[in-house]
Formats: sequence, structure tokens, C-alpha cells
Amino acid sequence: MKKVMVHPERCVGCMQCMAACATAHSQTKCLLTAIAETPLPKPRVHVGAGLYGEGFPNRCRHCDPAPCLLACLPGAISRHRDTDTVIINPDICINCASCAMACPFGVIRYHQDMTAAPGKTVAVKCDNCMARQRAGLNPACVEICKSGALTFEEPAAGLKRKTDEVARSVSVCAEGLPSAPGFALLNAVKKAQAGLSKM
Repeated sequence: MKKVMVHPERCVGCMQCMAACATAHSQTKCLLTAIAETPLPKPRVHVGAGLYGEGFPNRCRHCDPAPCLLACLPGAISRHRDTDTVIINPDICINCASCAMACPFGVIRYHQDMTAAPGKTVAVKCDNCMARQRAGLNPACVEICKSGALTFEEPAAGLKRKTDEVARSVSVCAEGLPSAPGFALLNAVKKAQAGLSKM
């Protein structure tokens, strides 16, 4: 079963995944009209900044077992069997924040959402774009990510590719061979900028 895989070393911090996610979870599914909707659609993936200003796309990992599911007092959180996605039912959510306290990754937010009753604040997190997947599309964050920081693939294939990249980088003959051209340069520039700002 395919899952969204995060490759933080490739993230350039453009935040296009956030805009695409908010648009995908809007009523109109169009960025130009989504910004005028009530409630305003918000992203379910959040890009944070690392030590050198590099981006990190933080999204729900749909853990198994899921701490948020185990902590949910009213039983609003469940696991969708077909997609292995941890989902929140906005009709049952009581906004108690137990799930957010249990989540080790800080991906659950609280706000009004189009899936909830008007004016009701509920827990909101990544739903793996299940509606898009049913339509044969990739999750919005993956589709928009041009740097390859977010991919939609079988976990075994993604982990094998990562293992191969690491193996090539430590190989005796790997001197001077960057595993991801461009990203090494970008990170070197960010580290240099951080070093200059400390002077």
C-alpha cells in the first residue's frame, strides 16, 4: 500500500505543499476562490525551519499504534482499514486536545473546518487526501512538490532507495559524488549564511 514518504534533505522550504494541501481541503478546490471561503481552509502539512534555515515538511505519520487514537476520549479518531489512514470524525470531536498532547510530532491543529458543523472548532490533521486517492490522484502535497521531498510510494521501495543512497555516499569510490545534486550546495550555502550571521 502506497504511503507519503518524507525526504527532509530534499526540502527547499517553498511551502507549496501547504498551499496545495489547504486548496485540496477547501470547498471549491481552487486556490483563487479558496482564499475567500469561510471557514478559510488551512493546511494539514506544516513546513518548519531547521538549524540552518532548511525546510522540513511535517505531516501525520499515521502511526501504528497511533498515540492520538489511543488518547481520544470520545472516540473521534479511527483507522481507515483500506488505506491505513488515521482519520478524525469532526462530528464526534469535542476539541479536548488529548490527541494533540499525545502526538509526538505536533501535527494536530484546532480550527474550524468545512467538514465540521459551522462555527465548531475541531481537531484537524492529514487525511492522506483520501478523496483525491479515490479519484485516482496522488495526495496534493506530493503532486505539487517539485524537489522530491514528498513522494507517494510503497514504503519498501522508498526505504530501499534511501538505503542505496546512503550506501553510495559511504562507498570507497564515492568521493565527490553528491547523492542529490543541488541540495548539497543549497545546504552548504545555508550553513555558510548561518555562520556569517553569528559573527
